[in-house]
Amino acid sequence: MFNSLSDRLTATFKNLRGKGRLTEADIDGTAREIRRALLDADVAVPVVREFIARIKARALGAEVSGALNPGQQVVKIVNEELVGILGGQTRELQLAKQPPTIIMLAGLQGAGKTTLAGKLANHLKSKGHAPLLVACDLQRPNAVKQLQVGGERAGVPVYAPHPGVSSEAEVPTGDPVAVARDGVGTAREKLHDVVIIDTAGRLGVDQELMAQAANIKAAVGAHETLFVIDAMIGQDAVNTAQAFNEGVDFTGVVLTKLDGDARGGAALSVAQVTGKPVMYASTGEGLKDFEVFHPDRMAKRILDMGDILSLIEQAEANWDKAEAAKMAKKFADQEDFTLEDFRAQMQQIKKMGSMKKLLGMMPGAAGMRQQLEQFDDSQLDRVEAIINSMTPHERNAPKIINGSRRARIAKGSGVHVSEVNQLLERFGQAAKMMKKMAGGGGMPGGMPGMPGGGMPGMPPGMGGAGGGKKKKGGKPKKQKGKSGNPAKAAQQAREAEQRRAQKQMDGASFGAGAKDFDPEKLDLPSGFEKYLK
Repeated sequence: MFNSLSDRLTATFKNLRGKGRLTEADIDGTAREIRRALLDADVAVPVVREFIARIKARALGAEVSGALNPGQQVVKIVNEELVGILGGQTRELQLAKQPPTIIMLAGLQGAGKTTLAGKLANHLKSKGHAPLLVACDLQRPNAVKQLQVGGERAGVPVYAPHPGVSSEAEVPTGDPVAVARDGVGTAREKLHDVVIIDTAGRLGVDQELMAQAANIKAAVGAHETLFVIDAMIGQDAVNTAQAFNEGVDFTGVVLTKLDGDARGGAALSVAQVTGKPVMYASTGEGLKDFEVFHPDRMAKRILDMGDILSLIEQAEANWDKAEAAKMAKKFADQEDFTLEDFRAQMQQIKKMGSMKKLLGMMPGAAGMRQQLEQFDDSQLDRVEAIINSMTPHERNAPKIINGSRRARIAKGSGVHVSEVNQLLERFGQAAKMMKKMAGGGGMPGGMPGMPGGGMPGMPPGMGGAGGGKKKKGGKPKKQKGKSGNPAKAAQQAREAEQRRAQKQMDGASFGAGAKDFDPEKLDLPSGFEKYLK
């Protein structure tokens, strides 16, 4: 949603880097670029005017002139002011002292109220509440059915005594005020502590819509009235928000469709214009694509500072603690990292949601925007399909996967052999890295810019060769490896296997004949030597 705005602001701040002192002309130029970026993002003009005035006043004061790094201080000021226009502080639902807490959803038709009702119910259920959904939208075709489907997906009951209409030709007959009142009564009888009322919308603001919403609110005594607004509608969002604020006096705002590609100015304007906080955000079509709106975290995302706290919260909510403990123990014991482990870790990551969204929360994500846009989440499914096409033995001992096995795996997973080869190559590098790190030796071969050199396969000069010992002349000493002759290479492998088996048998208590043991008589599969170490 805020990609364009984020890119513009990031580019603007690059011009301030490295300057030991900022002149008034520098600050004016920066403020001008920020103003253009906000206006291009469809932020309301009065909001932009106040925002720029506060930034210039602070930037021209002592807080920047006396700073050791004036450029960073300006970024800090912009971040703080951005948090302010987004609402300042995080605000969640205020629960009633005497249950049930009654929440009414209001907004225009098409804003996503019904879908959001299911997401909100699912969110509250995960927090330990027992919500009840009440279907009061009796005029939009199949609105009641849609709410019932959403409630079923969330595992939350729906109170829907009236079926509503199924087509535009039908005339609405039910009384939404009576349905709302009876729904609250049912919640009290069945001990539901939260009631979520889905109300009707219109294609535009009118008196009938406002009267109906106000009557429902008065009849049930709603504790929270949430104004649901489509974040993609631009400048008209401000006018709509003001009309609903005057009509029903809502207590908070919910932004939907934040995963869209619109400019997102509505999100930056509504809280400032109405004085009501943005409480929740819908970020996708999935039931779990719903999050509490944190102004400080959203400001950091817009300024490309990342949102590590939200990333940690998602990990804590979705990561299997038993699996994490198992991997930690395996890492500490320096056990081999297998494809079974790799698959388990990948499944844990998939539970957290889209990889694009997760990577987008990292600091500096704007610098890899193009790569993120090209990333396809289905690639993870392809990798998992490849691993699933392997036998348990192959997943635990990848070295045995020869050419014929690779062809079989590729055929079973519906991919080309080259994709299997790429997976095994990358996994081999990851396994080496895990083993080296577990042994306390740092990165194997080193990461670029890190002690030790470059990544496996990286050419010399990119942080180090990552190869054998160096001679005095600076050239790496060539390590002894396998012969290029297949027959000689096979002979070397057999001899190495015999030496390892001999060392193991010398220390065993199998009697006098132990030293005469020949491992070749066991007819072990190629690559099984790792289990004879």
